[in-house]
Amino acid sequence: MSHPAPLDHPFPYKLVATDLDGTLLRPDDTVSERTREALAAVTAAGAAHIIVTGRAVPWTRHILDDLGYEGLAVCGQGAQVYHAGEHRLLTSVTLDRQLAGLALSKIEAETGPLALAASRDGMDGEVIVGPGYQVQEGPLPVTPFTDVAALWAAPLNKVYVQHPGMTDDELASVALAVAGDLVGVTVAGEGIVELLPLGLSKATGLSLAARRLGAKAADTIAFGDMPNDIPMFSWAAHGVAMANAHAELKAVADEVTTSNADDGIAVVLERLLG
Repeated sequence: MSHPAPLDHPFPYKLVATDLDGTLLRPDDTVSERTREALAAVTAAGAAHIIVTGRAVPWTRHILDDLGYEGLAVCGQGAQVYHAGEHRLLTSVTLDRQLAGLALSKIEAETGPLALAASRDGMDGEVIVGPGYQVQEGPLPVTPFTDVAALWAAPLNKVYVQHPGMTDDELASVALAVAGDLVGVTVAGEGIVELLPLGLSKATGLSLAARRLGAKAADTIAFGDMPNDIPMFSWAAHGVAMANAHAELKAVADEVTTSNADDGIAVVLERLLG
């Protein structure tokens, strides 16, 4: 097996973990040529690139295929470890639907009715969307439901909640206060507040995937933009927030780079490559 020639300045990490939306992807959902080249140079230097996203596998696969990405990906907020090259789900964690139902009732007792959606488990798991739930525009398919019983009809990775009169941070704060002993709560993007299996985070899935790749937390640099990336930053040796990142993530980041529209990942990787 051939090995890449050593660099004058060896790349200091064995693992480069990147979030997708708002981080690796530009606002038009593409990856720039500059960023692709920087990641290719990193892998030529012997490091592995791993994608760590809140999106479940069905919403991630097409992007990975377009990138020609064949490594492991952590999907569904850490719930799923997916082998992109083999199109195979290696691990999957589901939400206890009874606990989730109890959590929802406790949250709604404080907030009033919520608009609901959910991500069903599996390689082909649908995202189902209830009345009033606002889905961001884009190519990602959703399946509407009207009867709330449909929410609990199949295994889930997570439940999404929205409230018309509350910000994402306000809703997440209430959910955590009243149901944080039943489910995990995270803000994953604009209008995306998620209820997860208790204890699950991007760090959980990333640590599992890293072990498969023979890498440790001390070997890892991570890039992200939202509060759901905080556990990943806590786990990794070095956390880099994008310029467009949420204030909570910037507060715990080791550094802040340029935005996802301005090749923020490439800026850091090029520097580290020397």
